[in-house]
Amino acid sequence: MNYELLLSFVLATSALACSPGPDNIYVLMQSITNGKQYGLATVAGLISGCIVHTTLVAFGVSAIIKENDTLYFAIKLFGALYLFYLAYKVYKSDASIRMTNTNAPKKSLVQLYKQGFIMNVLNPKVSIFFLAFFPGFLFSDTLSTVVQFYVLGLLFMLVSLIIFSTIAILAGTISDYIKQNENVGVLLKWLQIIVFVGIAIFILLSEK
Repeated sequence: MNYELLLSFVLATSALACSPGPDNIYVLMQSITNGKQYGLATVAGLISGCIVHTTLVAFGVSAIIKENDTLYFAIKLFGALYLFYLAYKVYKSDASIRMTNTNAPKKSLVQLYKQGFIMNVLNPKVSIFFLAFFPGFLFSDTLSTVVQFYVLGLLFMLVSLIIFSTIAILAGTISDYIKQNENVGVLLKWLQIIVFVGIAIFILLSEK
């Protein structure tokens, strides 16, 4: 079992979870507007949805890996190209972090959990990202690929849960810091680019 590979996966996931995106900005705004517990309910829903995407990718990709080395290489190539594309999109995007809040009716904790879950499950980009991200981090020659995908999925969920929950709990402080430091958006933008490009190169160089 390659523990260094798992550590690399955790570090890459941490960097991605810290980068500003629609999910963590949404969690931040829920916490600022309604309170920490509402942000945490949203986090729980978003993270729960990841198990659906993990299952879809685990069983689909595992079958391909077992049957055809050429198709597996094609998946790796697709994954690397997709991550390069994400890095390009981040490069072309505005570095500023906008935190807008509409005066929507306040929802219950259960409603926010359900909304977070549905937001995640119905977003096909999550499955595509998992398909691009996970195959390069298969860490064992003895465990089945399905088990390894679930381990990676659970690690992804755990790391994201910790970071998103921290964002929810420290929402006020994070919001004030972002407003007072204009350069934070630029730093996080380049962090995303470096992480996406780094993972893409790693996936291309990894072996089955």
